[in-house]
Amino acid sequence: MYTLDTNAIIYYLHDDFDAMAVMQDVLDKNTPVYISTITEIELFGFPRLNTTEVEQIERMIKTLSVIPVDSRIARLAGEIRKTYGLPIADSIIAATALFTGSTLLTRNIRDFKKIQGLILRTL
Repeated sequence: MYTLDTNAIIYYLHDDFDAMAVMQDVLDKNTPVYISTITEIELFGFPRLNTTEVEQIERMIKTLSVIPVDSRIARLAGEIRKTYGLPIADSIIAATALFTGSTLLTRNIRDFKKIQGLILRTL
């Protein structure tokens, strides 16, 4: 099981060779793949998205399980933010991975590696 950080999707959609190889490996495993609603906000919040990019994001999200920020994830994210000083979005994404018991797929290893119990895979 995997939770995708926003940057994993961005690099994949921009045909980054390393990201494409890792993401294809993950998607081929037929295992649950999650994103946080925060990732959805970040993806659709880019100011210069064109129609093709919006369609790519839409297609990808349809293949993933979107995890909403409920009270349990919010409290876990708050604890992560307080303990490790991460921004709110990263705290929620990390909390989503911990909550689902999944590996966080990211290129942002530096910020996430300090979180106890969080399993990481890099692009």
